[in-house]
Amino acid sequence: MKAVSGKELAKSAEEKGWSLSRIAGSHHIYTMAGRIERIVIPIHGSQTLKKGLQRSLMKIIPLEDYEL
Repeated sequence: MKAVSGKELAKSAEEKGWSLSRIAGSHHIYTMAGRIERIVIPIHGSQTLKKGLQRSLMKIIPLEDYEL
């Protein structure tokens, strides 16, 4: 799995239809119409996300490795 930053994952989520709902500090909260879930993407500059968090967010969005 390719390690990506929060900014890159947020951009990919927006391309999949998620919209930025609000920002709480460095955490960007995304929602999608018709879905109960919300995703929280930490954006700390160009720092990469940890593997477990990235994998979990990719399952919810849904994103595949090749789409990053």
